[in-house]
Amino acid sequence: MSADFTAGMDSNARKSPVRIAFITRRTSAQVKVTDEEKLQTYPEVLFRAAIAIELLTIVLVFIALMFNAPLEGLADPSHTPNPAKAPWYFLGLQEMLHYFPPVVAGVLVPTLVVIALIVIPYFSMNIEAEGLFLKDRPRRLRIFYIVAAALMIFLLVFDVYVALVPSLIVAAFMMVAAQSSPQSPSAFRRYLASKPLSYWVMTWFLFELVVLTAVGTFFRGPGWSWVLPWRS
Repeated sequence: MSADFTAGMDSNARKSPVRIAFITRRTSAQVKVTDEEKLQTYPEVLFRAAIAIELLTIVLVFIALMFNAPLEGLADPSHTPNPAKAPWYFLGLQEMLHYFPPVVAGVLVPTLVVIALIVIPYFSMNIEAEGLFLKDRPRRLRIFYIVAAALMIFLLVFDVYVALVPSLIVAAFMMVAAQSSPQSPSAFRRYLASKPLSYWVMTWFLFELVVLTAVGTFFRGPGWSWVLPWRS
């Protein structure tokens, strides 16, 4: 068989093959790869989860044995306590009901926040989980200023100062992140610059939740009036 080959282009795919690989004595078709280290998630992850569950159970049992539950007397429909507070995990919503209509505080705001937490990680800007202001910084800064200003005005109109303060703090850190880069000399500024949008939304949401729950738990007295927890 002749060792001379000629290659050309033809529009007839049935007559001429699309790709041809020429293997000579000086080349090898062998692909050399190295096996990477692998760590099985099972049972490694389940083992750690089991340890965490056991430790949490021990701590909860110890707390239950050492401290009495802060339970009040039996409920009496003829004597409603003032204020009538919801369980601690709903006090954030109850605090919002003090400022907003029930539909806004109980349905609209929580639904929008949950939808945002689900949808934002799938935005094109967050596929690589990169810093929010590392790309297209001027445009994203303009959007951030508009959204932040609208949120602050909305909270000021309804006099929601307890939610305004956490929003201002998170906005201040976002402005620091916008002026930082991965090459910043400060490790804290590099940390802020690397955080994506989903991180900032989740941080704002948790910050607001903690503050509203703390205010509803310790700073609300009869008639849902503002009281100091260290004064009777």
